[in-house]
Amino acid sequence: MKNDGQRTVRLPSLVEAFLPIITMVCLMVYVFNFSDEKYDAAHMPLIIAICVACAVGAACGHSFSEMLEGMIERLTATLEAILILLTVGLLISAFMISGTIPAVIYYGLRLLTPQLFLPIGCILIAIVSLACGSSWTATGTIGIAFMTIGVGLGIKPALTAGMVISGAYVGDKFSPLSDTTNLAAGVSNTGLFDHVTAMVSTTGPVFLISLIIYAILGSRINVVNYDPTIAQGIEEALAANFNLNPLVLLPIVVIVVVCILRVPGLPGVLISVVTGVLFAVIFQGQHNVADIFSILHYGPSIETGNEFVDKALAKGGMDNQMWTINLILLAVSFGGALERCGTVERIFGNIKHKIHSVGGLVLATMLTSIFCDAAMCDQFLGIGVPAPLYDDKYDELGLARNMLSRTLEDAGTLWACMFPWTACGAYQSGVLGMNPFVYFPYAFVNLLNPIYACITAFMGKNIFWADGAYTNLFGKTVMKKAAAAPEEAHKYAVSQLEKLRTEGKAPKVTA
Repeated sequence: MKNDGQRTVRLPSLVEAFLPIITMVCLMVYVFNFSDEKYDAAHMPLIIAICVACAVGAACGHSFSEMLEGMIERLTATLEAILILLTVGLLISAFMISGTIPAVIYYGLRLLTPQLFLPIGCILIAIVSLACGSSWTATGTIGIAFMTIGVGLGIKPALTAGMVISGAYVGDKFSPLSDTTNLAAGVSNTGLFDHVTAMVSTTGPVFLISLIIYAILGSRINVVNYDPTIAQGIEEALAANFNLNPLVLLPIVVIVVVCILRVPGLPGVLISVVTGVLFAVIFQGQHNVADIFSILHYGPSIETGNEFVDKALAKGGMDNQMWTINLILLAVSFGGALERCGTVERIFGNIKHKIHSVGGLVLATMLTSIFCDAAMCDQFLGIGVPAPLYDDKYDELGLARNMLSRTLEDAGTLWACMFPWTACGAYQSGVLGMNPFVYFPYAFVNLLNPIYACITAFMGKNIFWADGAYTNLFGKTVMKKAAAAPEEAHKYAVSQLEKLRTEGKAPKVTA
């Protein structure tokens, strides 16, 4: 509690801390389950929850201007992502009219079988996402194409969507170009590539496990029920309406090259948009400037006579992104209001004092990240808010700072797309055409990664220590390069680690 002039500012009580969240959850449950589909969006529940959060802030001594400042701070931090989201709408339209996405669908149907579709699709999407550092860009371009390929091959749409999400987030987490990757390293005060190295230790094995699961599911697809006429109809409709010269696939290569050259996200996407428009002019005969502007703004209106193709190509456009952007603005504002009134600090602030094991600390960090994803509606808050709550505890247990950054992403990034009211969930739901609760059970990378990381931590394995030691999956502790950390924090963590080793509470280096 602190005295701010004439006002006394305090943390909310537990009841006050949970009140805005309970309000939001109850309204979300009503909207998505009991509204008879008269209203099925998260916008109004969030507006009411923001009002409740501001009321709690006022009860705790915050003025409305302070609460508004908290919301604006979060919105400011999210503006670049919102601008990128607008340009992704342009990119999807550009890749539609250029023939790039239609060509991916066409050649995918010709080359892939129902048995190979899931594992190969997951790998290809992961490669695109790794190159561009964005799960949003990957799902909005090649992901849309694979959703249509899946229909043509008779694959369950939810299973295809789960595969798309898995591949997109693998690439996003491994990529040093990803905003969440850089954010996790930054808030944990560790090196970017130290963080990426730690990420590989959890996401790598889970990716392999997921590919095996997708391969098994693919081998069990009942080809007796597969109707080849659907795929043939899609191919014929695409061939009749687009020039499918293999050269129209080059805009995807441009995305990869732009990212390899480390062009920042926003200009990188715009370069890809311009490339798509040029290919539309060269290969698809799109010469009317007004038509191109209309398609980029409002999305393409392509009628091929095939319902699957028409539905697949009715994506993109800056205007079509506004529903999602409105939701993101409200969700981030709600998160900023909760952050300002001290909700997370009240709920989780004292938990870390009761944690005395690596497994317990990893679990607490993950639960806090997921809570922030769901309650504060933003993956950036799911990463940024827990970091300062737990960083000193990681030092106390002799852990490396990239252990913290890895844990933040294992949960905060991967589970953010599970909730339909978060920025990630809203975007992916709009692109993939289904509620996140429908596809998430099949997004095996996202689903299993936190579970895998938590289990191995409780087993005392897959742990990065402050002095550079690493305990692998076989329980062998080997010395590697120490992860970057603030100097004083690093010295303290190493001294704590030596103390724990002396007491037999931490493994000694064996090689």
